[in-house]
Amino acid sequence: MIIGTAGHIDHGKTALLKALTGQEGDRRREERLRGITIDLGYLYASLGESDLTGFIDVPGHEKFVHNMLAGACGIDCVLLVVAADDGVMPQTREHLAIIELLGIRRAVVAMTKIDRVDETRIAEVHLQIEALLDAGPLAGVPILPVSSVTGEGIDALRSLLIEQADDVRARQQDGHFRLAIDRAFSVTGSGVVVTGTAFAGRVAVGDELVLSPSGRAVRVRGLHAQNQKAQEAQAGQRVALNLTGDRLSVDDISRGDWLVTPELQAATRRIDIEFTLLPSETRELRHWTPVHIHLGAQDVTGRIALLEGECLAPGGHVHAQLLLNAPAHVVHGDRVVLRDQSAKRTLGGGRVLDPFAPPRNRHRQARLAVLRALAGDTLEDILPGLLPSAINGLEPALLERQFNRPRDTWRLPDEALEINTRVGPRLFERGTWEYLEQSLVAALQRFHEAQPDELGPDRDRLRRYALPQLERPIYLAVLEAVLAAGTIEASGPWLHLPGHRVRLTEEEEALKTRLWPLLEAARFDPPWVRDLANDLDVEEDRVRHLLRKLSRIGELQQVVKDLFYPESTIRQLASQVLDMERQSGVIRAAAFRDQIQLGRKRSIQLLEHFDRIGLTRRFGNERKVRPDSALASEPEVR
Repeated sequence: MIIGTAGHIDHGKTALLKALTGQEGDRRREERLRGITIDLGYLYASLGESDLTGFIDVPGHEKFVHNMLAGACGIDCVLLVVAADDGVMPQTREHLAIIELLGIRRAVVAMTKIDRVDETRIAEVHLQIEALLDAGPLAGVPILPVSSVTGEGIDALRSLLIEQADDVRARQQDGHFRLAIDRAFSVTGSGVVVTGTAFAGRVAVGDELVLSPSGRAVRVRGLHAQNQKAQEAQAGQRVALNLTGDRLSVDDISRGDWLVTPELQAATRRIDIEFTLLPSETRELRHWTPVHIHLGAQDVTGRIALLEGECLAPGGHVHAQLLLNAPAHVVHGDRVVLRDQSAKRTLGGGRVLDPFAPPRNRHRQARLAVLRALAGDTLEDILPGLLPSAINGLEPALLERQFNRPRDTWRLPDEALEINTRVGPRLFERGTWEYLEQSLVAALQRFHEAQPDELGPDRDRLRRYALPQLERPIYLAVLEAVLAAGTIEASGPWLHLPGHRVRLTEEEEALKTRLWPLLEAARFDPPWVRDLANDLDVEEDRVRHLLRKLSRIGELQQVVKDLFYPESTIRQLASQVLDMERQSGVIRAAAFRDQIQLGRKRSIQLLEHFDRIGLTRRFGNERKVRPDSALASEPEVR
């Protein structure tokens, strides 16, 4: 268990820990000279149980609340200290508000300095403390009168803390390892050492980790857990790690950085949270207010964007987005505390819902519905409400980082469906996926009704017509599914429903019989529409209309305006392009021109057509074949 102190300056927090553990908390020369705690102090002692308990002594002065927050982020139980002579003071209230915002629900109150007051004053302060706690989640916690000078009540306090340790719920150990760094220093002969509280997972000597948010790779050379040398440490412990890395120095690490496994490395600057403004605030909080944001041991400036209105009254609750001025590491469920721009008072705080918040459409009702679904505690609680709104599916790798839940620990709901796409797997609700398939088929039916003379759209035109809201890789996955099921068919680049065909009239069939030999005889240099019309003594518009119709049927391909190639000729050219790519790795325009014995302009027009239909990728004056092209997979002449 990790116990942290809280309370007003000079209420005896450090002296109380010395009475409990026999160890001195203020070890810095300046702290001893001034008689106050300035930065975090760390003690380890056995209260009578088998394992050592870690103690974090926090400063009580209002100027050092940022240090208090860095230490309070990882504690299991708070030891709230109130001096009997002073009673409840401003930092008592602020520290208590911070503890409540951090979600710490295990506490003991020590009323110190009872040797300085009489019984009447002790009873009076006891009532003050009860009144302070009654309005919040810590109502009813034990209040023990103690004296660090005489030792009165110390044994009873120690026994009570042991009981608290027995009830502390184990932290998440099946997640990836993450530790909030609150100190970094150099040890002669060892190198860089960092300390902090392990929030999740396990770590062992030799493990490869990442410093977040910088992304710098490090290796664990040695470690101490709860101030004892060990080979392994786990969530819930105070851990010191001796790190090694390429040119790693203490200057590369700051308080507020994290040590995480590589799977968790994904820094963010936008975070969606559920936010509560403290009732003690005297004025409303306005949208886009500049604030200090405390995440773990990190203190970063930024702004708060209210997602439901332009202002929030004291005691109000709202969804909000935090825009950070520096990158941060955070996962779903982490607690955040906000202080004002001058860092003189605590405004409020809440819980992280989405560590990777979107920059657009954050005020829309659909987005707010997603945030309401994210209010659950576990991934299993959240997925049933999240899947129906995920029109583009949910990315498992992002969920793993967002919730710090390794993929092999998930229990997917029955309605979840995992679909492989060109950008990796995505999770869909079964009903959503079926709706997408049906929408594609229905849209194609509408297209046929509106354009009966066309065989069908190509795949990108159908996407714009049917499902423009889908990411292209997701749309292609839906299309591949309906093609595999036979619900939609493809004729060349054109998509159509089974049985749908574009029919030529008798007059068009007769004209086709006359012009087709001219197109085939010319091979790689077919005549233009104008030349065909002159040769056949037919109106130019009639020839153009027929060629376009044959193109929609899939018998011709239009390379540029008024220039059409038979499908078989295009296949021959594609075969040559593929042979050239296999031999040299690229298709050079000059080499292609020499091979087909056409002019430079026509050769470029053909290569640009291959770009459009997906056969090649452009690289300056060179091209490479696309491996997923239909022509690349069927290069033979037909």
